[in-house]
Amino acid sequence: MMGIKIGIIGAGSAVFSMRLVADICKTPKLNGSTIVLMDIDEERLNAVHLLASKIVEEFGSDIKFIKTTNLEETIKDSDFVINTAMVGGHEYLEKARAIGEKYGYYRGIDTQEFNMVSDYYTISNFNQLNFAFNVAKLIEKLSPNAWLIQGANPVFEITTLISREIPIKMIGVCHGHYGVMEIIEKLGLDYNLVDWQVAGFNHAICLNKFEYNGEDAYPLLDKWIDENKEFKPRDPFNDQLSPAAIDMYKFYKMFPIGDTVRNSSWKYHYNLEEKKKWYGYPWGGADSEIGWKWYQNMLSEVTNIIKGFAKLVYENKDKKLSELFENALTGNNLEGHFEEEIRKILDPNQLSGEQHIPFINAIVNDEKAKLVLNIMNTNIINELPGDVAVEVPVLVDKNGIHPEEIYPKLNKRIVRYYLYPRMIRMDMALEAFLTGDVKLLEEFLIRDRRTTSYSQVKNVLEELMNLPENQEMKKHYMK
Repeated sequence: MMGIKIGIIGAGSAVFSMRLVADICKTPKLNGSTIVLMDIDEERLNAVHLLASKIVEEFGSDIKFIKTTNLEETIKDSDFVINTAMVGGHEYLEKARAIGEKYGYYRGIDTQEFNMVSDYYTISNFNQLNFAFNVAKLIEKLSPNAWLIQGANPVFEITTLISREIPIKMIGVCHGHYGVMEIIEKLGLDYNLVDWQVAGFNHAICLNKFEYNGEDAYPLLDKWIDENKEFKPRDPFNDQLSPAAIDMYKFYKMFPIGDTVRNSSWKYHYNLEEKKKWYGYPWGGADSEIGWKWYQNMLSEVTNIIKGFAKLVYENKDKKLSELFENALTGNNLEGHFEEEIRKILDPNQLSGEQHIPFINAIVNDEKAKLVLNIMNTNIINELPGDVAVEVPVLVDKNGIHPEEIYPKLNKRIVRYYLYPRMIRMDMALEAFLTGDVKLLEEFLIRDRRTTSYSQVKNVLEELMNLPENQEMKKHYMK
């Protein structure tokens, strides 16, 4: 079978890459495809390449791999390019956050009202925006018919930026809408009888439609809220039915979904104690200093487990991945999150939940897929401008992307008091990036409730731009 070429940028993220590879193996019509794994970290790249090869062997699929550190090789002649790269990684994000906190900006200068997610940087993340922009320009030059699938944050800003400025086909993807599943599960509903929609911006979506067996299901949600007053999160990210989410619902009249719960107003984020009150003890949500440390520790543990597992695979190349996995479990070398991930990857009947491969399969093989994607607002949410990326439910087939009609419409409070302020911050960040006008970055912070003086704004930006990795950013803004 004639296959396609898929380039994965930032493939060193092992769990994510293995999910995609497994999804391709479980999609028979994509047999014969070539996957280019690209990362600048060769150790992680080699580990992912080895594990991906074993996944293909496990399923008996016909998939060819190329590993490279070269961006142009990844993009040239590709049919789809998946960008999941985070320039500078979490190490840079924490450097920038520390500088912000030094000057009085709790959780860093990129933590802004309606944009509180801890790796969703828009002000200090010039390198990330610039990298994504250059990827898109390379696609325009080397593979003008390819689709760009943007998975790395900030998805809202990057999808809007590229769609406005560069004439290529692109979408943004995110997991946030899966928060609906937790609500369905908590209410004890049969998923097959639920009809739902979400709409808004990335990390800013609300449950505009929620029906069960053809009737409005919001009364069932209200009843659950009345009967369940205690909230005990299982981890910092378990916030879909937190006091913050319920309080936002009471104000906006539609339920916030996924990371929207985190991207709330300062009411829930003044300090650690307030975060604990609204997002639960002991962490105070994913974006507190405690919750984010938990996440970083988990990432570090998973990375070490993957390295050890890759070493085990390398030393036992004659054995199947499933056999090695079970042996590793017996030896107590794998546990928790990684065990769950590998079991899902090895299950031939279960896709990962990532939308990338179903999207590709729908475009290439006309296997229709209902997804929630970030696309430009072409007469979808009429209360918003057309030149911004919205996150909405769509049907995808060989003819492209077909947005659903958004009904019921998002109400005035959501549009005017939540989405418009978020959109203005996005526009300021993109204009700053495109023009190099540092005054726009300053204005971002002048409007910040934590700012007490103009010198505070000047000093924090100056120190940020003097970081060694921000030389290009400094040149851009200090010309």
